[in-house]
Amino acid sequence: MQTLHRLEDFVSDGKKVSVAIGTFDGVHLGHQQVIRQAVADARQHEGIAVVVTFDRHPNSIVAPDRVPPQIYSPPQKLRALASLGADATLVIPFTREFSAWPAEDFVRALVAQLAPVQSVCVGSSFVFGRQRSGDVALLQLLGAELNFVVHGLAAVALDGEMVSSTRIRDAVRAGEINRASQMLGREYALAGMVRPGDEMGRTLGFPTANLDARDLLVPPNGVYAAHARVAGAQHRAAVNIGTRPTLASPVPELRVEAHLLDFTGDLYGQEMELTFVAKLRDEQKFSSLEELRAQIAQDVAAARGKF
Repeated sequence: MQTLHRLEDFVSDGKKVSVAIGTFDGVHLGHQQVIRQAVADARQHEGIAVVVTFDRHPNSIVAPDRVPPQIYSPPQKLRALASLGADATLVIPFTREFSAWPAEDFVRALVAQLAPVQSVCVGSSFVFGRQRSGDVALLQLLGAELNFVVHGLAAVALDGEMVSSTRIRDAVRAGEINRASQMLGREYALAGMVRPGDEMGRTLGFPTANLDARDLLVPPNGVYAAHARVAGAQHRAAVNIGTRPTLASPVPELRVEAHLLDFTGDLYGQEMELTFVAKLRDEQKFSSLEELRAQIAQDVAAARGKF
């Protein structure tokens, strides 16, 4: 799949283009329906399926006090989109200037650059453009003028409730990983770059890879057995999520620390993806580093028993 960051970089070579538009955080079952419709349209017309999405959640610009944690990191999102058969993804930088575009102007610019556009696929509740003034009705009006078909697809239901990014966030926050995975249509995973830490884990005898999970959705604090995929290999791991209360930091910071079982090596600067097997215990404060070290040894043994 080709990834583009500017409209003008796309070339259709005269082939008909089917477009799926959305934020697509998590690329869940509802998103998949929208993207698969675009892919099906493209295949039917021997054309190109293009996903149009954004480099950040729109709220980061239009409502910065209401920015939700992202379900997927940008690389995860691109991998999920590629798995659905899209030929190209256009990742639009969501800037303040872009947010001020009238909805109609955005559609006209998009259709002109991606021409010839055969179809536009969105969720039925999708809104866009300045002050969220664009919707399926506007797309249909412009489609009649500019000669493209509009698919406004209804939300997908699971267990009697609509699948949404909000419900997935609620499930993960509640520790209901299996329920989140069902709505995602794949195993829930947390992914980020491995960044340097303070090497406290190494001091305690259990070196950890510290995952950069800023702005990302994470499960509840605690210790987990997990699989860690990094550099093309999968490892068993014991993962701690929390603020490390035993160390009494003056500025507590949420950490995601993975101790890879039976592994030695430097993982700094590489992407790591964690899938969770089982929660072992809640986060707790210990009276000493020795007590903490003993508990970590028990956690590692318990993690081994979960695979």
